[in-house]
Amino acid sequence: MSLQNPNDEIEIDTSDDDSLFDSASLVDSNRSLASSVRDYNYENGRRYHAYRQGEYPFPNDQEEQERLDLIHLLFKMPIGDALYRAPVPSNARRILDFGTGTGIWAIEMAELFPDTEIIGTDLSPIQPTWAPSNCHFYIDDVESEWTYGPNEAFDYIHGRAMAGGIADWEKLFQQIYDHLRPGGWVELQEYEAWIHSDDGTLEQAPTVMDWQLKLDDASRLFGKHFNVAGTLKQKMVDAGFVNVRDDVFKVPIGPWAKDPLLKQMGRLAHVSIIQSVEPFTLALFTRVLRFTCEEAKAYMAKVRVDLSNPACHLYAKYHFIHGQKPTHG
Repeated sequence: MSLQNPNDEIEIDTSDDDSLFDSASLVDSNRSLASSVRDYNYENGRRYHAYRQGEYPFPNDQEEQERLDLIHLLFKMPIGDALYRAPVPSNARRILDFGTGTGIWAIEMAELFPDTEIIGTDLSPIQPTWAPSNCHFYIDDVESEWTYGPNEAFDYIHGRAMAGGIADWEKLFQQIYDHLRPGGWVELQEYEAWIHSDDGTLEQAPTVMDWQLKLDDASRLFGKHFNVAGTLKQKMVDAGFVNVRDDVFKVPIGPWAKDPLLKQMGRLAHVSIIQSVEPFTLALFTRVLRFTCEEAKAYMAKVRVDLSNPACHLYAKYHFIHGQKPTHG
């Protein structure tokens, strides 16, 4: 699929041979860790990281890991099943994937770049015990001071779906800048935590409209704003990066688009967002907005109903932002 103009409307499939609800059927050792890292915390029936307890509002249990792997597929689809858009040099020596999650992106990059050292870091030790020999996982907090030495600079640094988990993006960009080789690249792949429609049908999903407002307020109060994807290009420029691009794709939620690839993406995106409602909502609503667990679950059920309304032509925007550290200066 060619790069979309994000101002263009997605053509709607007016046929009646596809149902939004059919999408639900699609989804029915190189580590050294202190034992305390695996002493997970449990809250409202979900499991959360123990390292830097409470700093990250999303769970890390098996259900969440499956969601993250589905997101991996979704981010690849708009860019031709690729892992990245930045011009990563074929002779890259070191690549960092911060917030690696299940490690699936890092593992696939290690297979694609067998002579490159791939490092994945995360708060949670949820990566597989097996990995290509050039892929290494470490437990680390990307918001801490980076401790890589002067001879450990990276050629490419990647982060994906970190929105809602970063308090100080300016500091993060500075650390990325400082740990890239001159001429090296950074790439952030993020979706907006905001849902759109071009034909006004979002208004037929009032709980979704209320939900995204509440998520926005709660994430700001938590100190890690969720809906930041549209601001990251300028932050990257302000940090000193050059050749900065923000490629934006519209991803339908549900199979309502006429284009076959967009229809396929829409099915997966619908499954993904239905799976995302609880991890996005539960901790922020109960910790910050003071919902009870029962109140939050009742609210989330209404959100899922609205998201599954086939009359609503909803979509999200996915951003692929990359920039280069200057070769001189």
